[in-house]
Amino acid sequence: MDTHTSFLSNNYLLNGLKPDALERFLPNLQEIDAYFGRILYLPHDPIEYVFFPNTSMASIVAITEEGRTTEIGVVGCEGAVGLEVVMGRTSSPNESMIQIANGGHRIATRHVIAEFERSAHTRGLLLAFVSKFLIQVSQTTLCNRLHNIDQRLARWLLLCHDRVAGKDIYLTHEFLALMLGATRTSVSIAAGSFQTLGLITYVRGNVTIADHDGLQAASCECYAVVKEEYDKTECFAD
Repeated sequence: MDTHTSFLSNNYLLNGLKPDALERFLPNLQEIDAYFGRILYLPHDPIEYVFFPNTSMASIVAITEEGRTTEIGVVGCEGAVGLEVVMGRTSSPNESMIQIANGGHRIATRHVIAEFERSAHTRGLLLAFVSKFLIQVSQTTLCNRLHNIDQRLARWLLLCHDRVAGKDIYLTHEFLALMLGATRTSVSIAAGSFQTLGLITYVRGNVTIADHDGLQAASCECYAVVKEEYDKTECFAD
């Protein structure tokens, strides 16, 4: 049986591996319980595994010495968390955690590095994702500095929607505030406005995207810039 037909994953990078590379990965690939809040790595701790989301999504979070946080990027089915290791790093100053729960796989970093060094195809695949992720990080930095909370929330919800199956996203206002580096009150007002306009519904922490086009119109250009770059991989869940 062909390796790719016998291994099921929504992850673009795993699906993009050539059969011989995936065959080398499979004995070391572990399915994990990607529950909400699971820490994938902490700041400055060794990155022991690279995580490949399936229909879950992870946040990369920057933390100040005082403990204040802001999200600098998200990773879903289009990529992997911990790929700093292929650039020669063994740790990160940031934290990574599961933000939207669901399936995923992990593999020890030594196996990823070995395949990165062995296969030009794998190397190009992983570096292409790293390049796209850096564009997302830079655009997020600009967005958080220049755009208002309504635009930032719309952008963020759309990024989440692109990376998970279905239209429902389980989130609390408190968690959204931490991710956006905003106050809970400002997030609540923005989310309430979106609900009044019919762009989303929000019930007991469950956000449903009701009007994708309307939400995109409420967002800034940052969402379109990032989406255009990632769409080149045709990796999103929808």
